[in-house]
Amino acid sequence: MHNESSSCSLVTGASGLVGTELVKQLLQKGVRVKALIHKKLLNLPSHPLLQVIQGDLLDVVALESLVQDVDRVYHCAGLISYAPNSRSSLYQINVEATGNLVNACLPYQHIKFIHVSSIAALGKYTEGKPLNENSKWKNDASNSNYGYSKYLGEMEVWRGIAEGLDAVIVNPSIILGAGDWNSGSTSIFKKMYDEFPWYSEGINGFVDVKDLADIMIRLGDSNINQERFIVSAENKSYRDVFCMIADAFGKKRPQKNFTKGLSQIAWRLEAIRSLFTGKEPLITRETSNSALIKVEYDNTKLLNAIPEFTYTPLQESIRSICSELQQKVNIH
Repeated sequence: MHNESSSCSLVTGASGLVGTELVKQLLQKGVRVKALIHKKLLNLPSHPLLQVIQGDLLDVVALESLVQDVDRVYHCAGLISYAPNSRSSLYQINVEATGNLVNACLPYQHIKFIHVSSIAALGKYTEGKPLNENSKWKNDASNSNYGYSKYLGEMEVWRGIAEGLDAVIVNPSIILGAGDWNSGSTSIFKKMYDEFPWYSEGINGFVDVKDLADIMIRLGDSNINQERFIVSAENKSYRDVFCMIADAFGKKRPQKNFTKGLSQIAWRLEAIRSLFTGKEPLITRETSNSALIKVEYDNTKLLNAIPEFTYTPLQESIRSICSELQQKVNIH
């Protein structure tokens, strides 16, 4: 176990939802942390064991010196975008940057590499058959550019493993946490607080960011190597999740069903609006389709690998995230 300050962990994407939580938990365990951020200010308190470094994963020379004295690399940096014009940025950040980091770690036998991928990298889903870690990626016109970039990022890690890197990949489902409620998955909470009227009958997997960070640290400390794990607490419909959030805030539940017909109209209108305003569309063909698909994930592989771990029940997660957000955003 590495809970003494002689060991050091590098966390990329340290200003994101996952990175912030991971840094917090590592510091609580007395681990020295190098937190790599790109541009945004880090929303972490200063700490004697924390070194915040502003840098770029495309800067190969800087990466080489960054990993020299670390024994764990938690690669949380990544771009999530479903906008049609973000293809090249997705490739640069999710694939090229991952390859650079893998290459920087390869000369060091003692480094354990924990890579945050996504369930989007698991490929296509057959209704009624939960996706698991053996699901094979198939090139298909309906795959998102984001999913494809996460799949290619994983390929960089598998290449590293083939060249001797000690690595584990995690594929989290939708991550819930009290992050910036104007962006990412946390914006779901803001929508429900504002009494957003729409829900969808689509099903997906959900996981608490605190559980994800805990799992990553456990995997980093374990002898588990050359594996990938789905990290997902529960499969739930968006309708159920939206209602749980609305209830926790004491707000009105969404009443209107976002059907297939409506989704077709919505993303087309958004595409036109985006054309005229130059802003990213709020709904794209990819996001409207994914809101309707019923996907289930099999989380048993991880639970068998770390039998002492149990997920926080989704309802409990949602309640605590809502109260954390209420304090953070100062709403009542």
